[in-house]
Amino acid sequence: MSTAPSTTTDEAPQPAAPAPTSRGPWAPLRPLVLRLHFYAGVLVAPFLLVAAVTGFLYAGAFQAEKLVYAHEMTVPVGETKLPISEQVAAARKAHPEGAVASVRPSPADDATTRVMLSGVKGVDETHTLAVFVDPYTGKVRGALEQYGSTGALPLRTWIDEFHRDLHLGENGRLYSEFAASWLWVIAAGGVALWFSRRRDLRKVRGTSGRRRTLGLHGTVGVWAAAGFFFLSATGLTWSQYAGASIDELRTSLGGSTPSISAAVTAGEHGGHDAASGTGGNGEHGVGLDKVLAAARAEGLGDPVEIVPPADAESAYVVRQVQRSWPTKQDSVAVDPATGEVTDVLRFEDYPVLAKLTRWGIDLHTGVLFGLVNQIALMLLALALILLIVWGYRMWWQRGRGNAFGRPIPRGAWAQVPPYVLVPLMAVIAVLGYFVPLLGIPLAAFLVVDVVLGEIAHRRGRRTSA
Repeated sequence: MSTAPSTTTDEAPQPAAPAPTSRGPWAPLRPLVLRLHFYAGVLVAPFLLVAAVTGFLYAGAFQAEKLVYAHEMTVPVGETKLPISEQVAAARKAHPEGAVASVRPSPADDATTRVMLSGVKGVDETHTLAVFVDPYTGKVRGALEQYGSTGALPLRTWIDEFHRDLHLGENGRLYSEFAASWLWVIAAGGVALWFSRRRDLRKVRGTSGRRRTLGLHGTVGVWAAAGFFFLSATGLTWSQYAGASIDELRTSLGGSTPSISAAVTAGEHGGHDAASGTGGNGEHGVGLDKVLAAARAEGLGDPVEIVPPADAESAYVVRQVQRSWPTKQDSVAVDPATGEVTDVLRFEDYPVLAKLTRWGIDLHTGVLFGLVNQIALMLLALALILLIVWGYRMWWQRGRGNAFGRPIPRGAWAQVPPYVLVPLMAVIAVLGYFVPLLGIPLAAFLVVDVVLGEIAHRRGRRTSA
């Protein structure tokens, strides 16, 4: 829920509500959860703040992209679209560099065709140069660097990379994984603390100061908690370390994403001359038009992407690229020598876990439900920003007006009964193994906390002596 120090302790300088009269294992656990929530909020909040701000910008980048690149992405509606091979030829005439990596035929009456070129000088090797072609006239309307399967153009790509790794490369990804690893922990702790004091929090209406901030912090956090759990879980799926563990788990459960077979046997068609390329133009054997027609015959409607054969023993792959609801992710392989479909992969045949992963990632990135999805993500990001601000404000309000308040006292873990503490530590150990950017910082915190506690204890003994 909250991301900065939620100080629901009774140590405020002003009169506070009486401590909750919880019974059972929660009573000794509450101070431990409060201490973890407080320190995790203080230390992780700056990382979450960056993730929230950049996530807010990314969610808005989809609509901004349509405005900034309207000239390249849209055209006046004409009468008849040219064959896809002629559109690609027009793109290659304007940009003969590199080779055709894929083609996305115009998916709507007013949309351009994108011809993606790889190996273009000056373009990042992980990106392509997208050439935008008017499907009615063959006129090239511009060229922009593109990244990823969602076709992100420069504006969205820059924000996406900033959100993911702060433009620091692989090492920068640690920041976002660290934030995602701790977001659900802080949210869960905040929810538990809120429910333990919900009766007291109902009385904060009309009050001011710290209790008023606490009320806002708790209420907004509880309402947004489910969204934070989701963002944390889906964000970890493509993280550097936890993501690898999740992939292994999915594979072991038979939930990995299947792939279509693009292999063809040259000997079956009297050699491979007919399927040879033509200078990186994407035209192999029967050509793009017949390949697209074969895919249409298999029911692949727009939007689709055509990927030319990777080598002399590969087929064309035509795949649907609509990741909004309803999802269109079917794909076919087409023999470049004969134009026959050699393999078909339907999204409906994906394992359940693979489907859930696809939908989860698309919901996290704002494409599954379009504008509604993007607005929801922006609201979640805004809620996270407000919670961080309120959390630090509560910490300040616990002080005397000129300093931050005292930290939550240590030693809470010693009050937890062994029958609760031992299983809890076992669960934390397992989570720490699979989510190392949760486990390693938590272990470091515990070590430092124990050391500082021992130092304070010895100083106290010397003073009393």
